Amino acid sequence: MVPTGGDGVAPRPASTDVARLAGVSQKTVSRVMRGEPHVRPELREKVLRAAQQLRYRPNAAARSLTSGRTGRIGVVALGARLYGPATLIVAAESAARRLGYATVVAHTGEDDDHALAGPIERLLEQGVDGIILPEDTDEGPIAVNVDVPVLTMGRFHGLAAPRRVEAAERDDRSGQVATRHLIELGHTEIRHVSGPDRWWAARDRADGWRSALTDAGLPVVDPVEGDWTCEGGYAAGLRLTEDRAMTAVFVANDEMAIGVIRALHESGRRVPDDVSVVAMDDIPAARFLNPALTTIVQDLDTMAAEGVALLVEEITAPTSTGRRIHLGEPVLAVRESTAPPR
Repeated sequence: MVPTGGDGVAPRPASTDVARLAGVSQKTVSRVMRGEPHVRPELREKVLRAAQQLRYRPNAAARSLTSGRTGRIGVVALGARLYGPATLIVAAESAARRLGYATVVAHTGEDDDHALAGPIERLLEQGVDGIILPEDTDEGPIAVNVDVPVLTMGRFHGLAAPRRVEAAERDDRSGQVATRHLIELGHTEIRHVSGPDRWWAARDRADGWRSALTDAGLPVVDPVEGDWTCEGGYAAGLRLTEDRAMTAVFVANDEMAIGVIRALHESGRRVPDDVSVVAMDDIPAARFLNPALTTIVQDLDTMAAEGVALLVEEITAPTSTGRRIHLGEPVLAVRESTAPPR
């Protein structure tokens, strides 16, 4: 039972109460609540569990006065309706919460999903300790100077941010791995459904597809541009059905691949008997499709967790050099949508 004061209202729990319940020192509680990274995971978990049980909330105003930090990290939601950016935002929020930070999300405009300067300015005005930019389009140099640490999960041309943490897979490598899988199966007429050209990720995946074909001495036919959605993939697939020489296609993301497969099916071309399809993202539904989709696995949770941990380190212990996460080779989940050509 929670004790109450004379007016019947339970007194606000203090950090000493959290320390007593968790069986740790008050200093450890303070370090966890400040989001300091170098705390053993089991101790952090004990403190957070005890704080939740007691409904303890650190005094944000007092913490801001003593540390000069607000305990908030800003996130720019660019293309947040899409699987990749949305998953990164959720994973980043979860990682920040585990480190004792709240997140503030600033969305780009509904009809202007590639304008970053406005959301970044709004976050800076709210006094965030750091900013996360989960995805990227080519809108030219970003016309804002960012004086807090920034975690970027993609390429951001002209970003003026001296304290920068970079965490991103090389999308050109993903395109190469996906296309080489088709080449190794024996395909020679391999097409590509790309994402919107203004997205760096779409360009990089197309570059990887193109370089794999060029290295193998195979023909390169101009990609069909999609819009990352099932509908866009379906429209691109209808165009591809006119290409009778095609035996395989690399699609820039799983959602468009769903539309492509539907269009191929309606045209009487079976997957993978007539056309092999490989995509990228490994959305939760990918392995339950019929046929199950061969796709590049993006470990977005790990990317976000490692990136946010480095961002918090930069917030609490600034360095004079940039921090970068080096991710391994892309992983291909081979399923039923690819096979050797007939």
